[in-house]
Amino acid sequence: MTDHLANPEDETLDQERIDAVLEAVEAEDSGALDTLLDPLHAADIADLLEQIGGPDRRALLALWSHEIDGEILSEISDAIREEVIESLPREVLVEAVRDLESDDVVDILEDLEPPQQGVILDALESADRVAVEQAMAFPEYSAGRLMQRETVVAPEHWTVGEAIDFLRQAEHLPDQFYHVILVDPRMKPVGYVTLGRILSSGREMALRAITEDSFRTIEATEPEADVAYIFNQYHLISCPVVDSAGRLVGVITIDDAMNVLDEEHEEDMLRLAGVGEESSISDGVWDTVKARLPWLAISLVTANIGALVISQFEAVIAKIVVLAALMPVVAAMGGNAATQSLTVAVRALATRDLTGANAFRVVRRELAVGVINGLCFAGVMATAAWILFGAPMVGAVIGLALIITLIVAALAGVLVPLLLNRLGFDPALSSGTFVITMTDVIGFFAFLGLATVMLL
Repeated sequence: MTDHLANPEDETLDQERIDAVLEAVEAEDSGALDTLLDPLHAADIADLLEQIGGPDRRALLALWSHEIDGEILSEISDAIREEVIESLPREVLVEAVRDLESDDVVDILEDLEPPQQGVILDALESADRVAVEQAMAFPEYSAGRLMQRETVVAPEHWTVGEAIDFLRQAEHLPDQFYHVILVDPRMKPVGYVTLGRILSSGREMALRAITEDSFRTIEATEPEADVAYIFNQYHLISCPVVDSAGRLVGVITIDDAMNVLDEEHEEDMLRLAGVGEESSISDGVWDTVKARLPWLAISLVTANIGALVISQFEAVIAKIVVLAALMPVVAAMGGNAATQSLTVAVRALATRDLTGANAFRVVRRELAVGVINGLCFAGVMATAAWILFGAPMVGAVIGLALIITLIVAALAGVLVPLLLNRLGFDPALSSGTFVITMTDVIGFFAFLGLATVMLL
């Protein structure tokens, strides 16, 4: 199996190489594919498979499936991984999954249907299969699903010399590990030591004397979002995972925790945009339609709420037509201000920077921001309306309406996600609809209501 590592020539995936790969696929030239793809890193090959269309992807896999290994499978996006696995010959798939750590196998299995899960499980050696099945028994999106079962442990009474001798003689060690975990006779973790400290200490040094202050454990049932937070908050490299009795069952490494953080960020962004939390450019037409149509339907309903508010002021709009030209300004400014405040609030909730302890301070800040921004743009629009339409009172109306709208937008952007989070709803999934609707309705009502009072 080819080792897909970037070589000193700094081979990268660019458009020229993608075009050359597609030409080789069309010509059914597997030799040219070897030349083009062998120098690439597994992540680049995964990117290539995601970027090309479905027919080209299947044709490429038909010609080059013998070179697909476990590293490439683990890098492929969830959106197309199942399709890729279905295209691989059974013997290639079997060989690929045997190269993976247990956490990577679990990550692949989570996105597959039971028949395909069975194929992969059958390909594993009995010990590896038991480890993967035990991990799959933990709740979805938990630390137990995220951890790898392969750990490096040592009794707490060992010295550095004993640990080094053990590591040199061990037949099976994880491909990557950062700590030697110290355990008591009941297999409960009591500390860990970095490989750097082991190599830089004398052989007679007790391992307990050089343990890291950052040591902590995570229960296997802990939500993976909490795991990512712990890694990010305490700058961990790896962390032992324990069962309900406190016994060691696995370890989570920083790469897996950072993957969770990336996925959380991506999901929040997609939810805020209303396109579904698993949308991808690799999705087909109907999958994309199914992900977006419900949110567009909700947007249609909320837009009609705004239209209903406007319809209540037909008389004033009929008499002062210029109001119709200025209404989009109110909606656009309110929407943009709400999105700014909302995005910051949702992100802060996800990273736990926004909590009940500092909520009042954040709300007070957003109120001040709304007032200042409102005053600034009120002056600009009031002057512009006066100059463009020769109507100073229209300028006053749009100015006051902008102050009200920007204050409401700033406050709603932080208060709505806080409330939804308190009620147990996902603020990224629900906030956008509520905030934009609230801002539009209040903005139109303020603008047209002030116009009715001040101009008629």
